[in-house]
Amino acid sequence: MFGLIVVFQRFGKALRRAVTDPESRGLALLALGLIGGGTLFYRSVEGFSWVDSIYFTVVTLTTVGYGDLSPDTTLGKVFTVFYLLLGVGVLVAFLALIARHSVRDPEDSSAGK
Repeated sequence: MFGLIVVFQRFGKALRRAVTDPESRGLALLALGLIGGGTLFYRSVEGFSWVDSIYFTVVTLTTVGYGDLSPDTTLGKVFTVFYLLLGVGVLVAFLALIARHSVRDPEDSSAGK
């Protein structure tokens, strides 16, 4: 259990570094905007609950695809195709950014951060 807490703390610190770093802020905001936009879309067009909307968004962008939810409308299906094509690349780049920020830079450790 302690190890899981450490992992979440490290992820949170890496996420904060990514959002506050001027060079990576754009990608971080784009990824978070895609997740937020997808959530709003599925909430309004497909009528999913807020929890189901964000759940479906994350499951879709991570290509897990459990199959328990799927869009029913034609607009939802077309949106999902383009959302996947754009969103998967952005999410992978964002996760790589988080991984890069979670690995301590030698300059960071020498500065006592």
